[in-house]
Amino acid sequence: MKVPRRILALIAALTLVSLPATALADTSTVPGAMASMGDSITRGFNACGFYLDCPSRSWSTGSDSAVNSHYRRLRADSPDLVAHNDGRSGAKVADMAGQAQQAVSQGVDYVTILIGANDACTSSEAGMTSVADFEARFRTALQTLATGLPEAAIFVSSIPDIKRLWEVGKDSSSARTAWSTFGICQSMLARPRSTDQADIDRRDRVRQRVADYNAALARVCAEQITCRYDGGAVFGHPFTLSQLSRWDYFHPNTSGQQTLAEVTYAARVLL
Repeated sequence: MKVPRRILALIAALTLVSLPATALADTSTVPGAMASMGDSITRGFNACGFYLDCPSRSWSTGSDSAVNSHYRRLRADSPDLVAHNDGRSGAKVADMAGQAQQAVSQGVDYVTILIGANDACTSSEAGMTSVADFEARFRTALQTLATGLPEAAIFVSSIPDIKRLWEVGKDSSSARTAWSTFGICQSMLARPRSTDQADIDRRDRVRQRVADYNAALARVCAEQITCRYDGGAVFGHPFTLSQLSRWDYFHPNTSGQQTLAEVTYAARVLL
């Protein structure tokens, strides 16, 4: 008797005890429709124009060949693939429930999620989303997807290391000016050249909050057999200043979006 491919994949994953539970997600199935959930990074903000959403350059659903998004890679095997960018610039984890409902209404069979930067990047450290609230809201969104799209594969990216953002930009006068002028991520980026212990400690606490969010993403994703977390690939990637938009030194430019697509797609396939 021929054993179905999906059953073989499940047995193989179960025997690889060193892999996380999220490795059970089946990435061999070519989707017919996909959706991306997230914030301004997923919207490609500032990747093609001054303070504009540029969804064509999104790491997930973008159509631009220079980015080579998940959508473009998957379309090689599914020419009729339909992509929906359900992200919203400025979104926080609290917005994921609505975006999940939108993805369900679109009937997609592949969903990418990148959320959390805005929960940590606030006007002050005190404004950051608590870890408990972050986890609870993300769980609600993922349960909506799992219930409404029980066969859909879900890919969850880790949040980039925003302290790395400070590290690569703190010695650039252009970056410092942009961060100050536009009030960008002041929880991390306020007083960027300060070596006062209070500022050092603040940056470390904000970075730890992002790490805690990522741990929550991993825990919640592991609760759903169709979900795959990137294992911290994006958080651990050493992105460079040249991959950031010259308009705000915060969002990925086209090169940054391409790198994000590369790192996340590799994690999707290899985990």
